Amino acid sequence: MDTVLYHATTVAVLAVFIVLLFGLYTMIKGENPNLSQKLMRWRVGLQFLAILIIIAYVIVAH
Repeated sequence: MDTVLYHATTVAVLAVFIVLLFGLYTMIKGENPNLSQKLMRWRVGLQFLAILIIIAYVIVAH
């Protein structure tokens, strides 16, 4: 179970990073502000999920 949560944590953090970069790129480009806002909302949701996975990993690891 530790290994699954460890890899899930890695995937979640990478997903947050990718959505953040894509959202910033879209925001800087300035062509579609709705897409930029949607990506930033997705980032917040993914961050919440990543935090939950990290907490679960800490609980299971001890």
